[in-house]
Amino acid sequence: MKTTSPSRLAGALPVRAGRRRLLLGLAAAAALPLLQGCFPVVATGVGAGAAMVSDRRTGGAYVEDESIEWKVSNRIRQRFGGTVHVNVTSYNRNVLLTGEAPDATVRGELDGLVAGVENVRGVINEVVVGPHSSLSARANDALITSNVKARFVDTQRFSAHNVKVVTEANVVFLLGLVTRAEADAAATVARTSQGVRKVVRVFEYISDEEARRLDDPAGARR
Repeated sequence: MKTTSPSRLAGALPVRAGRRRLLLGLAAAAALPLLQGCFPVVATGVGAGAAMVSDRRTGGAYVEDESIEWKVSNRIRQRFGGTVHVNVTSYNRNVLLTGEAPDATVRGELDGLVAGVENVRGVINEVVVGPHSSLSARANDALITSNVKARFVDTQRFSAHNVKVVTEANVVFLLGLVTRAEADAAATVARTSQGVRKVVRVFEYISDEEARRLDDPAGARR
């Protein structure tokens, strides 16, 4: 149940400008958890539409992933309240869970809870048993994520839009629809980034031909 996604860097903007725009976008994304009660607005806003254009997922899959994350988070919150700290990331309907649970029983319950959500294809449960992470640890994880994404842009070896980065306790998880070469490049950049303890690939692999088709559907028909 692994997933990956890379691509060419689009546009002729200088790398520095591209990096600045990415960091601004990441800063905005970091504020999304504060808007948990506003999912319909966030999911259907201009930012979401722009992101879909450069994503290898279909528009339907993109929106469905947003909905899955919302539904799973609500289920976990209703079932366990504040006893768990679980981050939910859905990519192409595969759900990655990261964070902390108070014991192995609760951690095990998460799989069935997620699997029961409509349209979920699979669950990757990377939740650990232990106390909740501190706010400073979470801030450091957010910084690592921003740095890894910025380095993706700087290296210009693949499109940063095609690899989703999630960091938990200095462990970087990489998701996306990618080729093997793109996956290797992304993993190398992440592994050599400051503060990264470990890199876990949660990629869905596609062929070079499929990557070209997804990146330029109009050209594939010519």
